[in-house]
Amino acid sequence: MDQTAEKHALVLSGGGARAAYQVGALRYIAKAIPNYRPQILTGVSAGAINAAQLASYRGNWPDAVETLRGLWLQLDTSRVYNTKLSSIMMRVFIWGLRIISGGRLGQADVRGMVDNSALREFLGTYLPVEGQRICGIQENIDDGLLESLAIITTNYGSGRSVAWVESSQEMLWNRGQLRGNLAEMTIDHIMASAALPMFFPAVQLESAWHGDGGVRLTAPLSPALHLGATRILAVSPRAKPVTSLPEELRAPYPSPIQIAGVLLNAVFLDLLDYDALQMNRINRLVAQVPEDKRAGLRQVEVMVLRPSKDLGALAAEHELGMPRSLRFFESGLNNRFNRSSDAISMVNFEHEYLSLLMRLGEEDAAQRHDEIEGFLNGSLCAIPIGS
Repeated sequence: MDQTAEKHALVLSGGGARAAYQVGALRYIAKAIPNYRPQILTGVSAGAINAAQLASYRGNWPDAVETLRGLWLQLDTSRVYNTKLSSIMMRVFIWGLRIISGGRLGQADVRGMVDNSALREFLGTYLPVEGQRICGIQENIDDGLLESLAIITTNYGSGRSVAWVESSQEMLWNRGQLRGNLAEMTIDHIMASAALPMFFPAVQLESAWHGDGGVRLTAPLSPALHLGATRILAVSPRAKPVTSLPEELRAPYPSPIQIAGVLLNAVFLDLLDYDALQMNRINRLVAQVPEDKRAGLRQVEVMVLRPSKDLGALAAEHELGMPRSLRFFESGLNNRFNRSSDAISMVNFEHEYLSLLMRLGEEDAAQRHDEIEGFLNGSLCAIPIGS
């Protein structure tokens, strides 16, 4: 595959534990099309873990993907956050105390509903880290195997999205709601990007507190575009939304966890579909403008891979494998008429569920082999985004 005329980007969106689906899809592609290697990697939330590992691996792309799969196979919920019921109950109690006392009682800065220091420790032992720096990224850039890695966070102070970029480029952008910052990538950048609001604690980067990169990133493809991508493969852990529910699944009023699931999907997953749809529309418009009159505009082909099954529904089938503390709170926030597991699917890091997501990713990519191969080899993306 000749990639010299184009600049390929791989965009990995968020979704917590659902990001395991991305690993399966990439694994199939790495085995079936081993000469594919993107020059640009962008990661948001849990997708930042995947992007950082792939960017730092010192070896060929198929081996990088296999190593990433090994990372997810070693994960379980206890290696992501403290699952003890007593720990979670104490944080919930302190928050509740502050609310009912009007802020006079309780701790003022409870940092997240759970303690996720276990994830920091796990990443520190699995990724190649020297001091604070993640090794291998700059080395791959120097060797011409990678051009840019971007990890996106949300600055809670300014309300803007920040793309932390380790790149061969020296000049970045600073306009709109997304600011580009040159940085030497660290575990802190990953932890900040993956800090689900309220659930995981924010992380301090350059004197400001940062959280999940998907919160304000209204155009998930924009970091790759700013970095010069001409062809973007995006892997979303969001199945095509259903248009209606069967009568027996309809409830008289949505439960708190159902509302939370809808909000999380809207924040972290739905915007990628909209952005890709807009990109394809712009491509059609640009194609009708003579090249000498495009004023710097360029066509950027986009392909979105998505699950064939609802990952929230799959999570509901594996609730018994979840820690008791999560099942306790999930039962309290759900209702018996219409149990929703969209929110839980993002924090269920149990081995059985993650393995299932990776297998599904491989199977879905295999089903679309011809389309994927054609796209990566230079074909236009004629595939409806919602498919």
